[in-house]
This record gives sequence, structure tokens and C-alpha cells, in this order.
Amino acid sequence: MTKTISAVKAFIDTYDSEPLTYQDLDDAIEAICCSVEFRSLLLALIESNAFSEEFGKEFASVEAISGLSACRRLRSSLSLSLGSFFGLLTELTTAFDAAIGTEWSLFSNRLYQSDLGKTKLLARLLSSRDADFYQELAAHLVKANPHALYPTSSYRESRGHVVSTLDGLSIEAVMSASTFTSIKVLENSLDPQQHLLRDMYIAFKRCVCLIDQNVERYYGQKIEDYFHHHQIRLDKLVYRAMEVDKGIHTVERMLGDFKRLGVSRNEPVLIVGGGVLSDTGGLACALYHRNTPYVMLSTSIVSGIDAGPSPRTCCDGFGYKNLFGAYHAPILSITDRSFFKTLHPGWLRHGIAEIIKMAVVKNVELFEALEEAGSQLILSRFGTVHCQPDDEISRRSQRILGLAMQSYVEAEYDNLYETHQCRPHAYGHTWSPGFEIESGLLHGHAVAIGMGFGAYLSYRLNWISAEELHRILRLISSFELSLWHDILLNQETLWAAQEKMVQKRGGNLAAPLPKGEIGHCGYLNSLTREQLHEAILGYQTICADYPRQGIGIEPLCRDVGLEDPSTTFHSSVELIAHPENGAQMLSEV
Repeated sequence: MTKTISAVKAFIDTYDSEPLTYQDLDDAIEAICCSVEFRSLLLALIESNAFSEEFGKEFASVEAISGLSACRRLRSSLSLSLGSFFGLLTELTTAFDAAIGTEWSLFSNRLYQSDLGKTKLLARLLSSRDADFYQELAAHLVKANPHALYPTSSYRESRGHVVSTLDGLSIEAVMSASTFTSIKVLENSLDPQQHLLRDMYIAFKRCVCLIDQNVERYYGQKIEDYFHHHQIRLDKLVYRAMEVDKGIHTVERMLGDFKRLGVSRNEPVLIVGGGVLSDTGGLACALYHRNTPYVMLSTSIVSGIDAGPSPRTCCDGFGYKNLFGAYHAPILSITDRSFFKTLHPGWLRHGIAEIIKMAVVKNVELFEALEEAGSQLILSRFGTVHCQPDDEISRRSQRILGLAMQSYVEAEYDNLYETHQCRPHAYGHTWSPGFEIESGLLHGHAVAIGMGFGAYLSYRLNWISAEELHRILRLISSFELSLWHDILLNQETLWAAQEKMVQKRGGNLAAPLPKGEIGHCGYLNSLTREQLHEAILGYQTICADYPRQGIGIEPLCRDVGLEDPSTTFHSSVELIAHPENGAQMLSEV
């Protein structure tokens, strides 16, 4: 058992609950913070190896994962306000003992409602009877562990080492960074009795929120009511978030709003919406102060199991998908399927493509669950309409979301900065970024075409059998997703897409494809222009035998009420060809 977990358990077993009932909060703080048990716990938290794999496994082994995020943030205890500190201590103790956690919760709520709650823990300790001890501790930490004393963010830390020649004219350095995030599949996150968002923002007394215009229409009032109930000021910024809005101009507007509202570098922005807003909003947070934390509340399937928890924030540029971007993961990602009940069926299909992606190359159990659920996923909107919480489709929907999320995060977070290209979650995303905008396809349909073609390539390479190929194509088609679009016959577009992807992937194609069997992945790194065209023609023949000759239902952006992004593509192409018309073209885009 780690020193930290031992210290937490010892604190819970030996603390004196009487100070929690003192009428004078300052007297209560003095009694709590000057106890031997508190000092031992505080030192253990500060010294914890919170980013290590073993640390996480220890929490999992004692079934206390719900307290892991709080424990990691408590490494920076001394820099926290009293309200934040005792709020996090409540989360930590609750994970080990719910009854004890309730006592600390009542106490932390009193602090949040008082002016004392805004005082930093270190400032209060330096005015306590143990001031000398904490003065020496603070002086020691300045050099030994500055993250514990003056963190920019309690979610990140960095390390480095340097060697140089004696004259300092030649220097070699190595830098590393660690960060952590929490991913939750949660029901009814905007119910006032659900405290996850409340606990994130109550210490700041306000929440700056980016919200999708369409989400605002359905849930805007509910969001306002939630934060009003918890007496947290809400600064709501409503953005249109269609595919055509996924440009740098949107990101610039967000940056301007952050500046106007004075967003602090340690204040998490709340993003409420789908894939477009998670990409653009996340990028704006990455750029603002070079690192502003954010919480992602996903309202679509794409954002819920893919774009939401993804560290890859981005926007489109010059007619190409995701040309600009930064690696900046949310500190908390929430997938709440209660939002799915208002989604257009076309949006559900579009999102399911990202789940199929993980099933084909990462998780055969997920693949089988999708086969079993079938069209019921769309008809029931993932078990949120025309069914009860204990119905089979509701349980299956939860299981599918959980498996998809787990598979995605395992693949994504093991390669946070894309330092290599063995990325199974890029399945379906090799050629599709090059034809998605030009064709006007919804992202999910473009990815589905990419997956179908990728499975066919895998079959041609003898990596999977004909039976497995058609099992994959049948699954894609069963959700009425596209297997084919005539854009594939445009040789210039397809070859340009491949060339751009090779540039993006560091000189390698590294196209992830199913290999060996469903649920496993291999990488194709060589495909000539002639081989690509020949494979496209063979794939077209295969698709002809599927419903609608492989054409999906409502495959285009305009089919589900979105503006056609191909208009942006053609404007961008014209801008590149005739830069002298830049000002006019940019105004059109």
C-alpha cells in the first residue's frame, strides 16, 4: 500500500470530528490544521507520486478511483483556497468512507459560503500555532517541489534535465510533462442533485461556459437553473457550431471573449456541445494563456466518446480538416446520454461511426455489442426514449458507451502528443479528411467510407478474411452509414489526401487497418497511386451489392440541416489559387 493511501486511511481512522461542528470556522480550521493527523496527511499528499501508473493501480485495488483525481490535485494543497482544499478532501475521504465524507462535505459547504473559504491554505497555516513548521516547509518546497507551492495548474507538472560543456556554449536538454484528466459516463449531469459540475466551479464562484447554439435552444435554461441553484455565476457564451464554423475565425472570437471576461489561467472553462465546439473551444483554451483548463460536457456521440475526451484540439483551414491544432486534453470529460434524446437520427448515425472505429481495430467485445444492439440504438436514442432505465437496450447502450470510451482513451492517452503513428483510433481517418469537406459529407459518413475502404484494403492484403470483411461492412451498413460516395472516383482528390496524410504523419502513411481478426490492428505504410486507384475500383464493386449501393441515409451535412462545407472548400481553393483576392475570399469564408 502506498504511503499516500496509508496516510488517508490513518487520517480517516484517527481524526477528531468535533472541530467540524464548531460555530467559529476559524477556530475549527485551527483545531483541524494543527493536529498531528492533519500534518501527516498533508505531507503525504504533497510528496505523493501522483502521476505514476502504480499510484493509480493502488487506488483501483482499494476501489477508491472516485478519489484519485482529488488526491492528485491535493499535491498542490498549499496553493489552494480553504474552500477548494476541504472540497477536495471531501471527495478523497468519501471514496474511502462515505459516512466520513458526509461530515467533511457539510464542513466544506460552510466554508464555501463564508469569506474564510477564499483564504489560501498556506496563508492560514502561516498564521497558526504551527507557523514555524509551515514556513520551513514552504521554503524547502520552493526548490524541492515548486509544483506543490506555486502551480500554474494542479493538473500538470513538468520535469527536465540539462547537460552542457564547461563553457556553456553547447547544451543538451530533455523535457517531459505529465498531465491527468478524468472521464465520466454520467446520467443527468444538470440535475441540481448531481454535484460533479458544482464541485468543479463552486470555489471560483463563477463558470465561463461555451455552449453550442443548438444545445442552448434545448438546454440553455436548464444550465442556467443548475448554476443558479448552486449560487455560481454563469457567464454564457453561445456559439454556432456547424461544420462550416470550424475555422480559425471562430477560435479568435472565443479568445476575445475569454479576454473580455478575464478568464484566469487556472479557471476551467466549461464547453457544452458536440464535436465542432469541443475541437474549436478546446483549441481556444490551449491558446489562451498557452494553457487554460477546460471541462467538456458532451452533448453528442462524437464528442461523448471521441472529440470530447480527446487531447487533439483543432480547427479546419484552407479546405483541409483539422489543419491547425494543439494537444490539450480537458481536465474533466462528461458523457451524458440524456442529451442524446433530442438528437436528429442523422447525428446518431454520424456518431456511431466513431464507436465502430474502435470496435473494428481495438475491441471485439464492443463490435459484438454493436451487432446485438443494431438499429435499436438509433430508434431508442441510446436507451433514452421509448424505454425504461432497466430495459435491455438501456443497459446495452451504457455498456457500449463505456467500452467505446475505455477503448478510445487507452489508445489516445498512451500517445498523447502523437509522438508515433501506431494509432488505432485513426482507422477510417486516412483518406477521409481529404474528401470530407469537398464532398459535403457528414464526418461520420466520411469516416465510415474510410473504414469500409480500409477493411477492403486489409482483405486484399490477406490480413482479414472475406467473411470478416463483410461482417465489418454489414455492421457499418446496418446503421445506415455510407460505404461509398462517388468522390472516391476523383483520383486527384484521393491521391492528394494520401500525400497530405503522409506529411501529417511524419513521412509515413501508417494507415491503421484490421489485421489478423476483428478487434486487432495493423498498419499499411505503402500504397502507390496505381494501387490506390485499383483498390477503389474493386471496392466500388463490393459496395454495389449493399443496400443503396453503399450510399448511406442522410450522408450530407445539408441532409441534417447543416450548411454545406464544400462551399467553404471551394472558397479556400480559390483563395490559395488567387491570394490577391484574400480579403474578399476570407470574408466569404
